Amino acid sequence: MTYTSHDISGFDYVHHYVGCAKHAALYYSRLFGFRIVGYQGPETGARDRTSYLLRQNDILFAVTAALDPNHRIFDFVRRHGDGVAEISLRVANPKTAFEHAVRHGAKPVAEPTIVRDEQGEFVTAAIGVYGDVALYLINRDGYRGFLPGYQPYTGPQFNERAAGLQAIDHIVGNVPEGEMNRWAAFFEEALDFETYIHFDKGDISTQFSALVSKVVRSKNSAVKLPINEPAEGKKKSQIEEYLEVNYGSGVQHIAIGSDDIVASIGDMRERGVGFIPTPETYYDLVADRVALMQENLADVKRLGLLIDNEGDGYLLQLFTQPVGDRPTLFYEIIQRKGSDGFGQNNFQSLFESIEQEQAKRGNL
Repeated sequence: MTYTSHDISGFDYVHHYVGCAKHAALYYSRLFGFRIVGYQGPETGARDRTSYLLRQNDILFAVTAALDPNHRIFDFVRRHGDGVAEISLRVANPKTAFEHAVRHGAKPVAEPTIVRDEQGEFVTAAIGVYGDVALYLINRDGYRGFLPGYQPYTGPQFNERAAGLQAIDHIVGNVPEGEMNRWAAFFEEALDFETYIHFDKGDISTQFSALVSKVVRSKNSAVKLPINEPAEGKKKSQIEEYLEVNYGSGVQHIAIGSDDIVASIGDMRERGVGFIPTPETYYDLVADRVALMQENLADVKRLGLLIDNEGDGYLLQLFTQPVGDRPTLFYEIIQRKGSDGFGQNNFQSLFESIEQEQAKRGNL
């Protein structure tokens, strides 16, 4: 049996390694509208870790903290702080995909394994990608649960309602200067992806800093993985800041789709989620884009949403502040209205706002 990236049907779970799993579960539940659905810890026989599963529509997060200082999760958090350590993709045959990837240069992290429990069969394998991030290849067609090893969560819930977040749209990684092309080639060879967008220094820059980016995707467009690296500028770019405080490459942000971004962002702002501020002059400069918009302009301005057009469609997006103590991982909330882009026309305003946040930290 041969593998192609057409065998990939989408993202599955994202696994965060954190300092305190209970606090992380509370954070994502209260502020992002997730429901806690699973638990793993000493009470379930896991003596070295505590972990919660959180779900909202098609999004599944695991947040796990080590209880043993010799555990690899403890090492990850000590070096990188709270962050994404595992990304997973749904694949028709994880074993075939794993073997294809290893033949084409991928580092094996976990050999193909079939996990059987009362919920059925869960097939998994993993390879290493940038930094200390692992990419899991899974098949849950014969599995009725969320993830093996977890018991149903029976404790209190901390959210009154979901925030209307539907599914993962894309996941972005940051790598050092000179490594973007290598990692794009890695995904093309190891997972049969294709590079379909390349943003150069002129596309993503301000008067102070710049970056370049390539977007790789499965050939059926089910999964998109943009890769950023810093470019030369007068001052330190946001990517350089990330690499310094993260102590290496890693996941920069997760973009999550909403079917009603006005409602989602309004709800998340009420809950206390902090977003990157939109410049006051922004809406004076985007009249041509606003003309396409079906949403109420007053609501869009009030919430600070960014809008970009592409062909006959457009998208709305907004970016959170970093969710941890370090300026590393953040989230993008996005709604697509016929656009498959990434908000290129918003880069200037977005990056100027991010630079203002960097300056507050003394890192520009």
